Amino acid sequence: MTISSFLRVPPLAAAIVAAALQTAVLGYMVESRASILRSGADIKLKTLPVDPRDLLRGDYVILSYPISTIPKDIVTGEIPKDSQQVRMSVRLKPGADGLWTASEASFGDLAPAEGSVVLRTLPFEYYSSVDNVLPDNIFVSYGIERYYVPEGEGKVLEDARNQEELEVEARVSKEGTPQIARLILKGEPIYDEPLY
Repeated sequence: MTISSFLRVPPLAAAIVAAALQTAVLGYMVESRASILRSGADIKLKTLPVDPRDLLRGDYVILSYPISTIPKDIVTGEIPKDSQQVRMSVRLKPGADGLWTASEASFGDLAPAEGSVVLRTLPFEYYSSVDNVLPDNIFVSYGIERYYVPEGEGKVLEDARNQEELEVEARVSKEGTPQIARLILKGEPIYDEPLY
């Protein structure tokens, strides 16, 4: 097809092609999330209180986790020599209480190991020090720090989170991407994420 013949495509056909492409992109986004919820590895995470001045913006609850603070003593492998945007791999293992905690982290990949799950952080800016020494703690995000709730129901979850009575069950893809699957309040499931 030449450029001149392409320019003669009827506007209706072009609109149909554009709509089909948009639908395909949206379908891919929904299916990638649903795929993790269907077949990802299950983990349960403890939530932490968040500064009350930033609790609820609109209809979502801000969630924070102990695994979002990576102590330097669990970091293995090479450290970036220059300031740059990086991601980390974080190995989680279950504790006796059923909650998963970080046991190892790396700026590179971590090999799969029995009894553990590896999460990948979102990209973050790493600032290298003059002597190339890690800070005591590295703060990371995983993309599961917000949970959208029905209008007017956030206050109960905020209070429970601040009292450390709220837990999150997440599923993790083989690539290390987590998705929130369920919220648990005082040991009882209160919100289950639908696949679609």
